[in-house]
Amino acid sequence: MIDKQNKQIIQTRLIELTTTFCQSHIDQEYDMLCRKLIEKIARKRTVPFLSGRIEIWAAAVVYAIGSINFLFDKTTQPYIGTDTICQYFGVSKSTVGQKAKLIRDMFKMGYYDTNFSTQHMAQNDPFRRLTLVNAFLAFQDL
Repeated sequence: MIDKQNKQIIQTRLIELTTTFCQSHIDQEYDMLCRKLIEKIARKRTVPFLSGRIEIWAAAVVYAIGSINFLFDKTTQPYIGTDTICQYFGVSKSTVGQKAKLIRDMFKMGYYDTNFSTQHMAQNDPFRRLTLVNAFLAFQDL
């Protein structure tokens, strides 16, 4: 019972940290995606954010979502640098990168991910019009 309470307290705190960051530096869509990812992590048998600094995990969640949605690409909007995330949470860039990779690997997250992509990314998915017809790839009209 104590572990469930502890997990819930940490999960709530993680959501508060990412929400505050996303609302002040990015947008509400990233806030919702971060919340969704945190809730999904919390359902794992072994919850990784129960150990280590909560700020590292908050930064890693934002970093993981941002990395698959081109958040760090200056030619896209919204744009934010990795330094901004790390400075805001007061954490090391290398540690955050490692934790974000762990999260991406845990959920097999990649570019144009159907669960964690922004609407803009989902609409610009170059593979969304492809379909398999009799073992051949074909374009479908949308």
